[in-house]
Amino acid sequence: MGKWTMMEMKRPRRQFLRLAAGVAALPAMWRIASAQSYPSRPITIIVPFAAGGTSDVIVRIVGEHMARTLGQQVVVENIVGAGGTTASIRTMRASPEGYTIQLGNMGTHAASVAFYANLAYRPDVDFEPIGMVAGVAAVIVGKKDFPPKALDEFITHVKANAEKLNMAHTGVGSITHVSCLLLNSILGVKPTQVPFTGGAPAINALIGGQVDYMCNTIPDVIAQVQGGTIKVYAISSADRNPTLPNVPTAKEAGLPEFQVSAWNALFAPKGTPKPVLDKLSDALDKALDDTSVRKRLLDLGCDIPDKATRGQQPLAAIVKSEIARWTPIIKAANIKGE
Repeated sequence: MGKWTMMEMKRPRRQFLRLAAGVAALPAMWRIASAQSYPSRPITIIVPFAAGGTSDVIVRIVGEHMARTLGQQVVVENIVGAGGTTASIRTMRASPEGYTIQLGNMGTHAASVAFYANLAYRPDVDFEPIGMVAGVAAVIVGKKDFPPKALDEFITHVKANAEKLNMAHTGVGSITHVSCLLLNSILGVKPTQVPFTGGAPAINALIGGQVDYMCNTIPDVIAQVQGGTIKVYAISSADRNPTLPNVPTAKEAGLPEFQVSAWNALFAPKGTPKPVLDKLSDALDKALDDTSVRKRLLDLGCDIPDKATRGQQPLAAIVKSEIARWTPIIKAANIKGE
């Protein structure tokens, strides 16, 4: 009788443990089922810059094609603030289901580590990489009556007159800021830095002669360069860009260390299921192979990643290497984000 009672006592415990194990497995089973049916509703891509900017235009071109592949609408949400870190924090805290992802860039996922002492996220840890979207080279430009005619003269002039010169940029952590920090670091100069609220007012100040030079991306200066309202000295890419074929690369012009890409890439919150990431990576890859998408990106002056640099693992490696590259340059400049 006592033995039977013990067995009866153990049986509910075993049933309870099986039930508990089943309950514990439910989230994993739900994630698997959810990943298999993904996507079942619209996907939001958070862009950490205002609508109409280069990064915004790039992601809308690519997102339009991804939507067709995934069979769901892709919605772009622009969240500005704190050099793009506000948007990145929002993405990090989003539910990791693949319905909220982000267009991150060199500023939000590399330079931010050095600019912000109390950065609320770790770019190489708190996100799942989806893949590189496109890069945009920086161009060294000067006001129309800036004395130097070519890059070698620019280098000599800036070195001799740095304390009298004004360098424009569009905010701490922006590509215009970081690329010229690299340029100044190479030249060993510290001109006065003049921040502007965006590319348009900075370019207008350059055209008007209120500032002497700046580094900016191709899409933001192509019209002015072609119109002759500003001078251009070199481009930061490894090869010449088809939209500005007469502009030499920095390497060609004698400054091989000036290599910069304002790369843009897609990231998901940490913990997003691998099958979901794979579907997003595949949709992005198909978009970058599409003839129409490629033409639109190339017309903007973008560099489209080749197959070897696409996907999740190459992007993870790029983020780590870019953090390592930019941290000492930014710290040496002793500039902090607010």
